[in-house]
Amino acid sequence: MSKLSIIVPVYYNSDTLKMLYDDLKEKVLGRLEDYEIVMVDDGSGDDSWNVINEIKAIDPKVVAVKLSRNFGEHSALLAGFSVCTGDCAVTKQADLQEDSALILQMYDSWKSGNKVVLAARETRKDSFFTKLFAGMYYKLVRRYITQGMPEGGCDCYLIDRQVIGTILDMDELNSSLTLQVIWVGYKSDVIYFDRQERKAGKGRWTFAKKFKLVLDSFVSFSYIPVRLMWIAGFLFFIFSLVMGISVIVEYFTAGTPIAGWSSLMCVLLLSAGLILWMLGMLGEYVWRAFDAARNRRPFIIDEIRK
Repeated sequence: MSKLSIIVPVYYNSDTLKMLYDDLKEKVLGRLEDYEIVMVDDGSGDDSWNVINEIKAIDPKVVAVKLSRNFGEHSALLAGFSVCTGDCAVTKQADLQEDSALILQMYDSWKSGNKVVLAARETRKDSFFTKLFAGMYYKLVRRYITQGMPEGGCDCYLIDRQVIGTILDMDELNSSLTLQVIWVGYKSDVIYFDRQERKAGKGRWTFAKKFKLVLDSFVSFSYIPVRLMWIAGFLFFIFSLVMGISVIVEYFTAGTPIAGWSSLMCVLLLSAGLILWMLGMLGEYVWRAFDAARNRRPFIIDEIRK
């Protein structure tokens, strides 16, 4: 008899957690051989922890995990994976934008032999700009990082116990957990679904977090940022060389005086900005190396109630 662990990262989700559990109970739990629901409170400042414990009082198969502070969804999921005891585990967002019945399809795919099952968004009910920039991000990921990323993107996935062990052994900070799951390369499958509007509450997926995800994705999984710096520096050098030669030629052939404080300042500011940009990008790599060298845990569990 196989056991499925459902990992739910919780961050300011007190208004949707009971709806989520009721939805899981209605559509999923009764059709599973065995299960556990691991709810990880990622330092929420609302009543999420109390709601988790209320749900646990109803269902003893709920595992309540409380982190010492907010570490981010990446770390909350890792904490859930480290605690879960299932033969496989599926991630589930608490905002009810993914149909809970999708879990059963993923579970069936796992039982057929797939160790990684991705739930890819076929359509999404979001704003125009959200869909635009999300589409651009996933296109860049598919082009420069991995073709394994579905075109519509993926936030929800099911992974086998072997894959869980591999992910925990990687123990990476400042990375994309979804890309790690795709990168490990086990036999995989993709199931498509329509992403719905948020049922209640306010989303905490801010622009700053989205920007960090983009930066983490490309710095952690691709050499493209470094390659871009090399190309930019080379092109700027060629441009400067051509401009310098043309000025000297004009001076000796046409007698054009070498002058122009404004143009000189523009070139200096442009070159200084380019250098600072390159140093900043290199700093991102240095910071990640330093962060990994410190060997700090990606999460700290304050309390577990099984």
